Amino acid sequence: MDLGLAGATVCVQGGSKGMGRAAARCFAQDGARVAILARERATLEETARELARLGSPEAFGISTDLSDDEAIRRAFAEIGERFGALNTLVNAAGPTGGSLRTFDQLGDEEWIEAFEIGALAAVRCARAALPLLRKAEWARIVNVSAHSTKRQTAILAAYTAAKSAMTSVSKNMSLALGPEEILVNTVSPGSFASEGFRQAMAGLPKERGLDPSDLGDCMRWIREDFGHPAHLPRAGDPSEIGPVIAFVGSKRNSYMTGANINVDGGSDFT
Repeated sequence: MDLGLAGATVCVQGGSKGMGRAAARCFAQDGARVAILARERATLEETARELARLGSPEAFGISTDLSDDEAIRRAFAEIGERFGALNTLVNAAGPTGGSLRTFDQLGDEEWIEAFEIGALAAVRCARAALPLLRKAEWARIVNVSAHSTKRQTAILAAYTAAKSAMTSVSKNMSLALGPEEILVNTVSPGSFASEGFRQAMAGLPKERGLDPSDLGDCMRWIREDFGHPAHLPRAGDPSEIGPVIAFVGSKRNSYMTGANINVDGGSDFT
């Protein structure tokens, strides 16, 4: 299917790792001009080179502190200078699971950090990108939330609260920007074996026999420690969510807005 992305301009916030990088790859493969925002310069440069090889020769990264509004404004000013307008903004960065503690065990700093990256970064990026989105022939915003907003886990309190805020603000954005035909949707991943996910598994006791590179073992960890197995017997690979984000953020998606799309291997909620 032609997603109408050839020559489109795309910014993926959090695009140097995990699901953000998987989405950036899909946009590049379909011929979009891709910018990525993240903090680590070396990873950004490596990802930009990969995107260029995949089909986005103008791909570039901007090292950006997503908790700094002024830094975000400077990043989108640079994107405006290079692209002129922006068709798609993907907000993929999110807080880590933290130290896996319940709400009463978390201090204010940990709560604030979760909301800074899990919700406010998307608000700041959307606000800074809006003038560029308004200049484009068509425009989309895709915010990456999480399935845990519907299926709570006690030891993911701050993470889930921040992602719930992301889901809520996405709905409000879709309402506010609908009259301008700027479509805003949320994609909510389930258990995906991202780099952070695998690192957390690697810290488990060796006697449990869980291999972070095995998607079946990844789901076994989710089942045993979190009680939230999927219908499928394995976790997802980040490459499996990239095409979903790319479609939602593409010209081909022409009438879906305000939606929350679950990509979770099957669950008990809709």
